[in-house]
Amino acid sequence: MSIPRIALAPGLEISRVLTGLWQIADMERDGRTLDLDAAATAMHPYVEAGLSTFDMADHYGSAEIVAGRYRAARAATTAVQCLTKWVPEPGPVTAEQVRTAVDRARTRLQTDTIDLLQFHAWTFADPRWLDALWMLEAERDAGRITAIGLTNFDTAHLRVAISSGIRVVSNQVSGSLVDTRFTTKLAPYAAAHGVGLLCYGTVLGGFLSERWLGAPEPAWDTLETWSQMKYGRFIRTAGGWAVFQQLLHTLDAVAQKHGVSIATVASRWVLDQPGVAGVIVGARLSHSQHVSETSRLFAFTLDDNDRAAIAAAQAALLPIPGDCGDEYRTPPYLTASGDLSHHLSSFPAPFSTRPGADGRTLALSGTVWEPMAGYSRAVRKGSRIQVSGTTATHGSHAIGGDDAAAQTHFCIDKISGALQSLGGRLEDVVRSRVFVSNVDRDWEAVARAHGERFGHILPANTMVQAKLIGDEYLVEIEVDADVGS
Repeated sequence: MSIPRIALAPGLEISRVLTGLWQIADMERDGRTLDLDAAATAMHPYVEAGLSTFDMADHYGSAEIVAGRYRAARAATTAVQCLTKWVPEPGPVTAEQVRTAVDRARTRLQTDTIDLLQFHAWTFADPRWLDALWMLEAERDAGRITAIGLTNFDTAHLRVAISSGIRVVSNQVSGSLVDTRFTTKLAPYAAAHGVGLLCYGTVLGGFLSERWLGAPEPAWDTLETWSQMKYGRFIRTAGGWAVFQQLLHTLDAVAQKHGVSIATVASRWVLDQPGVAGVIVGARLSHSQHVSETSRLFAFTLDDNDRAAIAAAQAALLPIPGDCGDEYRTPPYLTASGDLSHHLSSFPAPFSTRPGADGRTLALSGTVWEPMAGYSRAVRKGSRIQVSGTTATHGSHAIGGDDAAAQTHFCIDKISGALQSLGGRLEDVVRSRVFVSNVDRDWEAVARAHGERFGHILPANTMVQAKLIGDEYLVEIEVDADVGS
């Protein structure tokens, strides 16, 4: 069975089914060692079956090293695509740090040019995530990266990146029959802007399989793998084991009808969704092979009856909250540990602070305008925080181009960063004031973006038309917040 391929970028064509190597980190957990050469050899059956695209990351244990050994051994006869990720700590980033990260991946992968480097940002309240992307652009222009992708970006911030001129070809996000967030806003926006979605978690760490059909609810604190720990949280958030079993029984009927497995039906459903360029199916190299089963993804087609039955079972599930990637940025953290403790040690403040007069604390962004005009990015006195008028700028860059919604999201990000720097958060905002340069054209886009970010907070709000300083600015926002006791 031929595996379809898709072009993500000039010079980068991938299999629509990618083999994920995140489980290598799990296999090396608690000091366990992995035979790297045996793992590299275990990649070959996938390549022979047409599954020549592998997904990995800088923090997936020895995954990049394993892939590099395979490439070195087969370079003369076999073409593979190695998609990796860079997941830096939050905070300031330098060109030297970016070059070091790129060179480390090139060395591990034993290649001059990384096929696709995917970037993850832990927080958007710190605008320095854009610095990293601009520096990756320079690495791509220098020929060390073929293409730039994102991972776990929500729709709003994919929009900010695209409208700011970042040339992104993909966004890797969670996507499954249980987690359908990608289908609502992200997929339509991504498809309209030439960004392919790469969906992981399609089989929920193995929970979408015959093994769990009719099985009693597992002891959630004694699961075998990080993937099971993580996706167990998704199942509980979506309504629990009983409704999940209803979904499994429906999938089992569809699977038996087509002579395939439940996992194959689950992955095929995701692959069929508009905007999805590929699905990522995990592999435990040198331990278990699923090449034949994975290849069956294209041996059948879900018909209208199948889709209707699946939709009826999905209707009993609760939606996973938020947009794509929120599981890594806002509670409830749907991670293996239920928080970010195994990912990060701390979040540095986005802006510097210092004492001011009369018991005030000042947050400063360091722009030339603050000392010239005599103001702070934000001021806290007691429980009150007041944030200055905020436009979509970062350093010398105007953010968001002519996209009023993107500019609004970035303004609110900066406001969130200022609040965090002074011990507050967006939920503490009690009033927002929005100034729009062209109300007739942009009011609705600005209002909708404001609604996305403040809809659960509902502060007092005013929107007015105003002549802003700088023709590139479509919107400016200021807020008042009260952090309480």
